[in-house]
Amino acid sequence: MKNILAPSILSADFKILGEQLKLTEEAGAEYIHFDVMDGMFVPSISFGMPVLASIKGATTQTLDVHLMVTEPIRYVEEFVKAGADIVTVHYEACEDLQATIDKIHAAGAKVGISIKPKTPVDVLLPYLDQAEMFLIMSVEPGFGGQAFIPESLERISELRNLLNEKGLTTDIEVDGGIYHKNVAEVLAAGANVMVSGSGVFKGDIKDNTAKFMEILNGNV
Repeated sequence: MKNILAPSILSADFKILGEQLKLTEEAGAEYIHFDVMDGMFVPSISFGMPVLASIKGATTQTLDVHLMVTEPIRYVEEFVKAGADIVTVHYEACEDLQATIDKIHAAGAKVGISIKPKTPVDVLLPYLDQAEMFLIMSVEPGFGGQAFIPESLERISELRNLLNEKGLTTDIEVDGGIYHKNVAEVLAAGANVMVSGSGVFKGDIKDNTAKFMEILNGNV
């Protein structure tokens, strides 16, 4: 498994988004995390397909699209057409998760499955061999800048153990409250894809990204 940084553009400055993406890419971030919120599954509303399509032309980074929306199966094809490389949906938001997984794969994207902080990890058992990534939310989804929930470390370890038992090396992504100060312990728990918004985009973007990459590459 490779350790990967996925800067979340929820914290970016959209006036100069293309420039900021380039800074993260130059400093080693391989993914861009794209949070889609519908005001129903989560309280906030963010952005959709047109913004994603514009990003696709501005970077060569993997576009990691996190659909925090009710019944995301309705939008899978449109997001893949707009440029999504990975489409992550919430276990809690899908009436038929299997059908949603199948639709994402049929559209040509990788599947991510996310669970909220209070959802038991073992709900993922039937899907362990069907997704390319699992996303553990380490805050309640819907708002940026929240503090990391410490119990998330146990949940990450539990999921990694379940995957190991099946001989799977599937990516585990973590989203919420990820900063330089705690990313090492999140890695140690078994995650390998780190989402960070304000930890990347607040301050010197290139320097922030480079510091994350030093930790992810084991150079500190």
